Amino acid sequence: MSASERTLLDVRDLRVSYGGRRGARAAVDGVSLSVAPEETLGLVGESGSGKTTVARCVAGLLRPGAGTVTFEGRPLGRAGRRPPELQRAVQMVFQDPRSSLNPRMTVASIIAEVWRTHPVTAPEGDRTEALHRLLADMGLDPEVAARRAGDLSGGQCQRVSIARALAVRPRLLVCDEAVSALDVSVQAQILRLLVDLRGRHRLAMLFISHDLGVVHQIADRVAVMHRGLIVEEGRTGEVLTAPRHAYTRALLDAALDLDDPVPEDGTADGRAVV
Repeated sequence: MSASERTLLDVRDLRVSYGGRRGARAAVDGVSLSVAPEETLGLVGESGSGKTTVARCVAGLLRPGAGTVTFEGRPLGRAGRRPPELQRAVQMVFQDPRSSLNPRMTVASIIAEVWRTHPVTAPEGDRTEALHRLLADMGLDPEVAARRAGDLSGGQCQRVSIARALAVRPRLLVCDEAVSALDVSVQAQILRLLVDLRGRHRLAMLFISHDLGVVHQIADRVAVMHRGLIVEEGRTGEVLTAPRHAYTRALLDAALDLDDPVPEDGTADGRAVV
């Protein structure tokens, strides 16, 4: 198998600047990274490091000033201009789950709209039953289908956001600080859910976080960003046990205890009330 066949997402020499010509500031300054099929890459850095800018370029929400973003060798342009199959292949889960959902729509309407927009992914047969199965995969009761975002907790909103993304059968999830807005106990539940879904749906993930402790629990590899650059990259265990860069060591000092396991409660096997 060639290197290109082992690469799902490939980002090469990505550059993004904000501001005018005189006051331009490089938010991302020549970032390159790759994600293999069914692999999770954690992209870590403090606020302002450029990691969310990279995520938005991958999701097609921001156009880079230079560089390339490809999926299985095919260029990923802006989200609205991607071919339908690439639009479905790459889905994003946002930091604020409540604001990412239309407050006027019920959960059932949100998922129905996804299937209407991408009919090739719509289930055959009774769609209400299919919706309930999808919610069950997220650890949610069927009654959630009739609710709106304002009637749900933050954890429930994030589960619905993940359901919306999975409804189109993506191959890559871009999770931008997907647990940082949640309480610590709920963070653990959502992390466990993502790990479970990754295995069952054979997903790859680009997992954005400021917390190496969180990334330790989900990522196969980690890339550390600082001031628009990747300063360190490698297998997660190796980076966290023997960091080479001073910035990585500083992040580790601020991280949670890496030996604490993710609690088993609240997984997709049960009905978490979060």
